[in-house]
Amino acid sequence: MVRAPERTIQDTNSSFSAVAVDVARNEIVLEDENRDQIMVYGRLDNTPAQAALSEPKRVIGGSHTKISQNCGLYVDPLTGDVYSVNGDTTNYMTVWSRQASGNVTADRELATPHRAFGVVVDEEAKELFITIEYPPAVVVFPKAARENDAPLRILEGDKTQLAEVHGVALDTKNQLLYVANQGPTSRNANDVGWARDVEPGTPTVEWTPDSDRWRYLVPGSGEFRPPSITVYPLKATGDTPPLRVIQGPLTRLDWPAHISLDVEHGEVFVANTVTDEILVFRASDNGNVAPIRVLKGPHTGLGHPHGVFVDAKNDELVAANFGNHSSTVYRRTASGDTPPLRTIRAAPPNTPAPMFGNIGALAYDTKRDQILAPN
Repeated sequence: MVRAPERTIQDTNSSFSAVAVDVARNEIVLEDENRDQIMVYGRLDNTPAQAALSEPKRVIGGSHTKISQNCGLYVDPLTGDVYSVNGDTTNYMTVWSRQASGNVTADRELATPHRAFGVVVDEEAKELFITIEYPPAVVVFPKAARENDAPLRILEGDKTQLAEVHGVALDTKNQLLYVANQGPTSRNANDVGWARDVEPGTPTVEWTPDSDRWRYLVPGSGEFRPPSITVYPLKATGDTPPLRVIQGPLTRLDWPAHISLDVEHGEVFVANTVTDEILVFRASDNGNVAPIRVLKGPHTGLGHPHGVFVDAKNDELVAANFGNHSSTVYRRTASGDTPPLRTIRAAPPNTPAPMFGNIGALAYDTKRDQILAPN
């Protein structure tokens, strides 16, 4: 096909999929999954109503960066290094020094299993946690791992109740691991998933490509489980069952993406993407429980929030909105239809957001004259 298209449907603006605050340097770091780049703003930036957008302080993006479908983000609190997880299209995480800017190569890369999503670091133990959507797992590496370094351990299996794993958060004080699960899953043959790629005593690993992974799945075992937040011992490995599970209709969980933990106040924050809300649970909650707070409503500025970050130092809550080209900041205790304290916009107000993300197919509904695009 060499002729020009009759028309093009695309979003030329930034859409934010994850957020972290560098509290030591007063910066907000955002993953722009739509344009495959990392954007850095001042923490107190607030786009004026009459302005088209806020210009970032720095942008990492371009062909040399190898950033693609970047969906997971962690900022080292000491050095300011940025850890960025590539999603469904490529199988690696990139790490950048705080000063990185422009179309540059990463300081280092780490090969990951296919469909990596979230990332967080236990700074005391120097361990790096990466979630894998499917087959569902939490893979733990040395923090300084690079290239094809093997993991320290893998949490996976039927007893874990992991299912389409997304967000991850750590409570190092109480030695707990929190994981957000969207629900779809199926069983691995012999109840062994990614661990089959790791040979004991071997320092490197070659992860099975997605084209071969299907061979190790149990036919007919696919199911849709209710979304959940599962809690494990921090050092959990193998097929370890959760200590607690937040799950059920009272929870309001619906396509949960990233999560953030406020250890001091004992609260876990969940970006509930489909319903345009942020849910807050007690960190000790278990079972079919209602959130203690819900941030939701037309005045909040939330639009399909995908990322959430609790800034404990400044007592603020920061959201990355994939559905309206913005990042919004609130008081940590905000609830109901509370307007944001500040908003960083990457597009003019009310700019439509197609929310494309790794479009895998297309269909045309002749009855309704609609194009269907699964992401």
